[in-house]
Parts: sequence; structure tokens; C-alpha cells
Amino acid sequence: MFCNGFVEAPLPCDTAPVAEFEPKIVYGDDGFVLEDVPHVTDYLHELPIDAFCFNEIYAECHQKWLIVNRQYFVHDDDAVAEKVIVHNGSPRGTHFRRAGPRQRVYFESEEVKACIVTCGSLCPGINTVIREIVCGLYNMYGVKRVLGIHGGYKGFHSRNTISLTPKAVNDIHKRGGTVLETSRGGHNATRIVDSIQDRGINQVYIIGGDETHKGASKIFQEIRRRSLKVSVAGIPKSVDNDIMVIDRSFGFDTAVEEAQRAINSAHAEAESAANGIGVVKLMGRQSGFIAMYASLASRDVDCCLIPESPFYLEGRGGLFEYIRKRLRENGHVVIVIAEGAGRELHCKDAQFINRQVDSRISEDVGFWMSAKIKDYFNRQNKMGITLKYIDPTYMIGAIPCNAADSVYCTLLAHNAVHGAMAGYTGFAVGPVNGRHTYIPLNIGCGLDSCLQPISQASCGQNMSSETKEMKKPATQLFDDGFPDDKCVTKRIAA
Repeated sequence: MFCNGFVEAPLPCDTAPVAEFEPKIVYGDDGFVLEDVPHVTDYLHELPIDAFCFNEIYAECHQKWLIVNRQYFVHDDDAVAEKVIVHNGSPRGTHFRRAGPRQRVYFESEEVKACIVTCGSLCPGINTVIREIVCGLYNMYGVKRVLGIHGGYKGFHSRNTISLTPKAVNDIHKRGGTVLETSRGGHNATRIVDSIQDRGINQVYIIGGDETHKGASKIFQEIRRRSLKVSVAGIPKSVDNDIMVIDRSFGFDTAVEEAQRAINSAHAEAESAANGIGVVKLMGRQSGFIAMYASLASRDVDCCLIPESPFYLEGRGGLFEYIRKRLRENGHVVIVIAEGAGRELHCKDAQFINRQVDSRISEDVGFWMSAKIKDYFNRQNKMGITLKYIDPTYMIGAIPCNAADSVYCTLLAHNAVHGAMAGYTGFAVGPVNGRHTYIPLNIGCGLDSCLQPISQASCGQNMSSETKEMKKPATQLFDDGFPDDKCVTKRIAA
């Protein structure tokens, strides 16, 4: 609402065509900007504001607590700042609507028929999110009808659904993967919304990454075009932690913890052989969060290669010279490489790749890097090496989440339920500066978060076009034994 001194952009009239995801922006004093999320009453204008009902079920579940604290429900004017570091006299900047239970809800418990769908690759914590959405709807709002869509977006085109109850999902958080199955592609907004209408679904919970949320955005647009009373809520999923705006994605802590085990194994192998080299490939096509955090936590990694920092192989300050130096000093080397690191070098190395018998070298940057290191030392004829390559990718994605991620998944799921019950739609849920928020789907689609030198996420949206087009020199790994800070660069996501 934000009615106290704030001005909201006017809504289109009933007869006007619905624009493709019109931003709902609220402006306030001192440069305050609220990137608000859509609400079903934005396009269902015949429904009065007083259609909201008091959240009696939720209040009853927390009656004893409410006696002590009357501020349990989130105020409609609460907002969370995107940036907490500001300068004297600077505008207040962009804010997002704070997530949490509302005193007034839009859906009656008896009328709700919800569905949950999972898309994309596996990630620790998916089953926990599914479980907590179901239990949250049942226990906090008395919703009894929850469906699970099998096989990602493709499942909407078939009749592959299962009924989800607290009893059915009681133990699924102890398992890896997803009990609903997952897939990529299969998105057709028109057919999906047809299925939603035919099944009488009015709440859609979508668990997935960037491409999945692009699909969720199109589903919301089609629902809005048809003026349906349906809430669409997204729970961002990316084990790479490369989703912009939010502090971190669920499953990341578990992934870092499991990646450390692979690094420990590589270190043991390298340390146990003469001139041993351990190479570990970790997830991260666009950003190197897992590789960097696992390397920092391990303390055994000599070199961490990430997409944000270009590098070169041969010559003074190159990777191979650095490996030789570390072998002479320590007798072994551990290298961690994110799957998106050195992509340009890999793509341009067609002549070397064509000479190799193993076809995996052309597809896998880890195999390619291992083959290049072996080839370099074979040409030197001065130092024999023993190289072991470890790729724990599928082991990491398919395990259950740890305790920290389990709690985090619970908060994400419950806040998604609170938002949908309050009538918000077309939003994703996630923490911004430690506070859970509702973020418009269009904000998080198409841009990736990447590492900065101060280890904070950034995205191309905040960078000028000149900055994006700047050609950066590759990272020089060392100069006389010390890193050359002037050569260190970070790639900005497009």
C-alpha cells in the first residue's frame, strides 16, 4: 500500500491491454524507490480491497505468542533496502517489500488448490523446500489441497500429478534430489496456464533457477492477461549462488561443504605422490562462488581459477610457470577450477583438442586443463608429474542439505506461502541484506551475479555499458613470487 507520503504509479484501466510485465514502482521522499511485487487486485479491479479477510487460522496457531507480541505480523509499509552502504546526502535508493505473514490474507483456506513444480538441475535442499511449502500451507493456513507436478514444466502438459500431504512429505528432506522429478525445457506458457485453469489451481510454487524464473514470469503474464485469480511464487534455486539481488541461494552452503571433501581427496592424492598435482572441477559457469569459498575454507588449494578472472597458461606469470614453482617449493599442487573458467582459452584451443583421443577434453574444461598440464610437462622433459583429476559435480548436487541450508529452505518456503496467501503474485522470495523479501520476477531474470574483489555479488545492471565493454588483461598469477594486483580483473556478467 505505502500510502503514508508515498506515490504509487497509476494502474492501467480495465480496458487497457496488459503490458508485458509492467514494473510496479512506488516513489517516496528522499529518493525512496520501492520495486513492488504485483498483487492480484492490480488486474482484478472488480475485487474490492476489503475482500481481504483477517488471518484467523494463522493467528490461532500463534495465539499464545501474539498475546506477548502484537507486532508478529509484517506491516504493509515494511521495506528492505537493496544497499546498506550509503553516503551522506545520497538518495535512499531501491527497496523491496519485506516478506512474512500478513494480518489480512486474500485466499480462504477452503478455496486454495496449490501446486508445486521443480525445474532444472538438482540442488541440495529441493525436497526440504517442497516439504515446508506443504507443511506451511497445511499447518499455518489450513490448506488441504496441494498437488505435486511431476517432471518440471513438462508435467503441466500431462496428468502426472501426486497429492502432497504432511504425511507424504514427512521424511523427504532426508533425501537428495527431488521427489517430484525435474527436467529442463518444456515451457509453453499458454498450455501451462490452460492446465492450471483446467485443474482449478490458484497458487503455483515454482522452484528453479534463472531460466525457470523466466518461464515463471511468462506464466504470470499469461495469468494476468486472462485475469485469473492465481498467485505465482518463485523460490530461486542455484547451487552456483549466481542469482542477483538475493544474498545467497539455498544449497550453496551444502555445496561448499561437500566440495571441500573433494579438495581434501585431491590434496591427499597430490601429497602422496612425487610432483603430485590434484585438479578439482567445481560448478560455476558464470561465477566462481563455490570454487572460491571451498578454496578459502580448505586452505590446501594453491590456485583457484574462476570465470571472473581471466588467465593465461604459458609464459612469464602464466599458470604453468606457477605450477612448476609450487612443485619445486612444496612437491605437490592442488588446483580448483570452476567449470566456466578459461572458457575462451578452451574454445580457441581447437588444434590441441583435435589431437586428443579422449572426446571429453572438448566438452569438459577440467579434462582439458588436466590434458594441457600433462602436455606441458611432457614437452619439458625435466619434471615427471602424477596428476589426478576429480569431478564431484553430481555428488554435490544430489545430496541432502545440511543444517544451515535446511533452516534457510524452511524460511524461503514459509515466506513464499505467506506471500501467495496475501495475494501477491509474480514474485520470487529471498534474503536481501539479511531480511527476507519479495522480489518481482522481472528483476531476477536474465542477469547473473558474479564475484568482486571484495567478495560481494554484483551484476551487469548496475554497470555502465563502457564498463561492460572494457577489455581486461588476463590475471598474472605471480611476479617474483608475489601476485600482481594490477593485473587482477573481474568479469562483469552481461
